[in-house]
Amino acid sequence: MDLPPITGPAVLAHLVDDIGFLPFFRSAVPGLSIEEHTPERLWFSETEDGPWEWKGPVLRLCGGAYGKLFRGKAGYVSRAWFPDLANLRRDGYDFDARYDDGLASFRDKELLDTLTRTGPVLSRELKRQAGYGNKDGRKGFDTLLTRLQMQCYIVTEDFVYARDRLGRAYGWGVAKYATPEQRFGPDFCVEAYRRTPEESLERMLSHLRARLPEAREADLRALLLGK
Repeated sequence: MDLPPITGPAVLAHLVDDIGFLPFFRSAVPGLSIEEHTPERLWFSETEDGPWEWKGPVLRLCGGAYGKLFRGKAGYVSRAWFPDLANLRRDGYDFDARYDDGLASFRDKELLDTLTRTGPVLSRELKRQAGYGNKDGRKGFDTLLTRLQMQCYIVTEDFVYARDRLGRAYGWGVAKYATPEQRFGPDFCVEAYRRTPEESLERMLSHLRARLPEAREADLRALLLGK
């Protein structure tokens, strides 16, 4: 896929808005990833920021979603397309209905209820509040979190960076998690469920076929379905 070199957060935010779906690492669609189009020197530079440091700025610029959304690996989805992806991945269910139908575990519900109660919160605090923070506490937090992100019930709202004594940010940043409803506002559910999951899938496929005419249909479906 022919993308411009990704050299900064503004370029990356533009690509997220333009394409709608942009995995961080190599994806089901060859050439559709940040990894494949970012100069190697920017990945672990001691003098220049790169994709790891851009995550917070990109989210603030594009207003979209970030999380483990592509086969359990990280990537961005634009604000315009995330409701359709959520509708597809949730299979038309809000979480309470999914749980009532026996399609979600009690531990999933506990974690999502904790996030709903706390509001947007740093990952370490969410882990602690949900009872996974102690060394001898419950295990499996990361597995639950990844599953709920893949199902589009949890997204990353921002990244918070540690600062040195001069106020300069450093490190990769700590994820601040939110539900999509918290991230995008109370109208998100209306947007997400206005179509059937099948209609959302076809709408996204139509967009990607036009934007990525060289991509195989099977690869595009795999990208959207997360399989």
